[in-house]
Order: sequence, then C-alpha cells, then structure tokens
Amino acid sequence: MESNGLNRYKVNKLTGIPYQTLDRYFKNEVARYDSDVLLKLCVALDCGIEDLIEVVR
Repeated sequence: MESNGLNRYKVNKLTGIPYQTLDRYFKNEVARYDSDVLLKLCVALDCGIEDLIEVVR
C-alpha cells in the first residue's frame, strides 16, 4: 500500500471495504478471507493475490 501512496483510509474510499474490515486484514486478525475483499484489494493495489497472501506450511 505504501509504495502506491495509499493508506487504509484511502483504500477504504477506493474499494468501499469497511475500514474495520481493512484494519483486521492489515493486522492479520481475519479467520476467513473473503474472495470479494481480496479481489477489491488486488484491483485497488494493482497487485496479484500472491502479494497479499503467503502460504506457510
């Protein structure tokens, strides 16, 4: 987000995702990831899903 000059407030305004939801994603406090939220984040941040989620085995 920072490399694009964005903060959570700006991403909220771009995507319509509630700020509280963005805050939970940012703090990694999400139990289930919503595909709609992830898609909106990828579009707003101009990135791929692999940039948002890391699979750790």
